[in-house]
Amino acid sequence: MNKSIVLIEDDEDMSALIVEYLKKFNADVIAFASPVSATEYILQKHKEIDLVILDLMLPEMDGFDALKIIKETKDIPVIISSARGDLGNKIYGYEIGADDYLAKPYEPRELVLRIEALLKRVKKEEESICGFLIQNGGRSVMFDGFSIDFTKVESEIFMLLIKNREKIVSREQLIHGTSLDANSKNRTVDMHISNIRYKIGDDSKIPHYIKSIWGVGYKFIG
Repeated sequence: MNKSIVLIEDDEDMSALIVEYLKKFNADVIAFASPVSATEYILQKHKEIDLVILDLMLPEMDGFDALKIIKETKDIPVIISSARGDLGNKIYGYEIGADDYLAKPYEPRELVLRIEALLKRVKKEEESICGFLIQNGGRSVMFDGFSIDFTKVESEIFMLLIKNREKIVSREQLIHGTSLDANSKNRTVDMHISNIRYKIGDDSKIPHYIKSIWGVGYKFIG
């Protein structure tokens, strides 16, 4: 099966080289020079994208800002491909969600190996829990044959609850166990829970899956 890859790279020669080279390894690559157009496309087509290759020195916005937009919404694997190869940039890239960091210049074959290793690392066996088909560690969740369009935070909260089913999970655990800001308020958690309930067709008054535990947090009861 072909891999669907988005390349964000404003160097036309570099972009063309990567696109042509990856075609030899069963990759369908859509290239963007504009990070704004690229992030808009990714947020619309995230279900169809396997991986993003991201340059940092871009017009319109810095590549790190593009990475934040991608990762805050959907947890798509991202490889940074940049001439900014110093340790400080690498550390910061990993801190905000990069899955790999490849400093230019490099051989295209190394990029292929990094892609294959990363996709192998993030791919996990399917598991069925309480009627939900979960793939790639929660990156994809399906119910009754339909894909549930969770945001990254919603997916993290859902997985934390479902992995601790029949146990009470406090709001504090949900904050610190996900990518929510450590200073998030309880109402922020409640808002995400409300969104999750809506997407899985659950009723807070007569819950089939997520039960509110007054004053504490939530419990998955499915």
